[in-house]
Amino acid sequence: MPTIKMPPYIRKGDRVILFDGLCKLCNAWANFIIEKDSHHCFKLCSVQSRQGQEILIHFELPTDQFETMLYVADDQCFTKSDAFLRIMNKLQYPWKLLILFRLIPRPIRDWCYDRIALNRYALFGKYDYCALPTPDHDRRFIDDKH
Repeated sequence: MPTIKMPPYIRKGDRVILFDGLCKLCNAWANFIIEKDSHHCFKLCSVQSRQGQEILIHFELPTDQFETMLYVADDQCFTKSDAFLRIMNKLQYPWKLLILFRLIPRPIRDWCYDRIALNRYALFGKYDYCALPTPDHDRRFIDDKH
């Protein structure tokens, strides 16, 4: 039986969301997940962190340009609208209802995702630094102890 090589810092059963830690929209997204993920299904990781960079390298994704969030479940990764909808599917109602957008063909969904992702700094702004998690959110982020 072949052995599956897990991404660094991710264990079997983990669900990890990688987001742009400099992007205000992406930070709002991370805070949304922390607030709505009452079962603590997800862990978060900034793409600018050492851990995020190593996960990106594992999946052979760029480490200097971030055009999509990344959702990692076990050894698989999902990008763009697929990542968004898979995450929403794990949240409680009413957020789970957003998976109805899966009825829209992926090229159209990804085109809409790209319009926001590629203009997110202009639309929502950018931090000059990557915000650190507060102590009560510390366990929600991937770190060296993970």
